Amino acid sequence: MTFREPLVTPVPIAGLRPTQITVGYREVAEKRKLWRERPAGKDAMFLGRHMVPVILGPKGRMYVTDHHHLTRALHDEGVKDVLIDVIADLRAVDKESFWVVMDCKGWCHPYDKDGLRRDFAEIPAQISELQDDPFRSLAGELRRTGGYAKDITPFSEFIWADFLRRRIKRKSLEKDFNAALNDALNLAKSVEANYLPGWCGAVAKVP
Repeated sequence: MTFREPLVTPVPIAGLRPTQITVGYREVAEKRKLWRERPAGKDAMFLGRHMVPVILGPKGRMYVTDHHHLTRALHDEGVKDVLIDVIADLRAVDKESFWVVMDCKGWCHPYDKDGLRRDFAEIPAQISELQDDPFRSLAGELRRTGGYAKDITPFSEFIWADFLRRRIKRKSLEKDFNAALNDALNLAKSVEANYLPGWCGAVAKVP
């Protein structure tokens, strides 16, 4: 069922379907900046190095399992097509079972901007419809500043976002992102965060 098959034929971003409800718009802005700063004439090289992993689903639809922020950023920058990497073929799975399989495999994240789980039907049909979760942006910046290490756990940044959401007020985050980031750094190094993926706080010595 699972395989990897890079496709060198460009695929329209408009035809890609998300597997999550939100992204961090601040993160998207960073990805847009990355695209703008690419060397002149290196569009194909950039896209080749950032292939979008997808699952083939019912009716041959392509579901993005990672790089949602980059894909949204490219869309917002006017890029029409990307290259994809097919990681699994679920075309034979019936529509009713598809999202259950995706959920069990850790290939979808049906949680809204408040961290609440929603029905699979609320996952947007297009990349352009992804909503903003500012705590996902905070979690992304926290990782880049060394608050925690990159981890292979599916949707690890969202797990951190949920942790921060319960400890930092949204109004405080929206008012002063840098102050919220400083608070997040302190929280990330605390023992209460030691269960999170990529935690790299101090380990207490056993007496």
